[in-house]
Amino acid sequence: MSNADQNILELLSTTPFLRELCPGDLDKVAEIASSRSVSAGTVLYQEGDVCETLYLVSSGLVALDMCMPRQGCTRILTIGLGEIIGWSALFADATMAVRASVLQDGTLVALPAAELRQLCDDDHDIGYAIMQQVSVALSRRLLATRLQLLDMFGETQPVPAPASPVAATNS
Repeated sequence: MSNADQNILELLSTTPFLRELCPGDLDKVAEIASSRSVSAGTVLYQEGDVCETLYLVSSGLVALDMCMPRQGCTRILTIGLGEIIGWSALFADATMAVRASVLQDGTLVALPAAELRQLCDDDHDIGYAIMQQVSVALSRRLLATRLQLLDMFGETQPVPAPASPVAATNS
């Protein structure tokens, strides 16, 4: 095994995203992976770009920003160690909904979309483990986006819950 291959395997084995994979399955993922050093200010992709790579953050920080008419760009999430970027790469319509830019120099593990999808199709244990982790990441992202929207568009005063239809008919 070359030093580069060993380095990728070490990076993959320390990421929480792949913690459910056995060593043999981790080797299969390492075969398609590569390491990428990134500098602060690098834009990984823009909204509307086709995502051809899923990234695992090994070090550094990456910002996810959503740009809206009349609102400008808003940071919806900052991605760090062990998290994924570009989960859309796993799906047929891999169009990016946010801009991803590097905030802090770091290292990303790049997994080419077509090869990763093929690996998931060929080895359902790997596919299941990866999709479980993507589901967790999506759940966190949805919550973060909801909180951002509440912060941007929420009421300044609490609004009482509407009366229950059952309570209204009993009065």
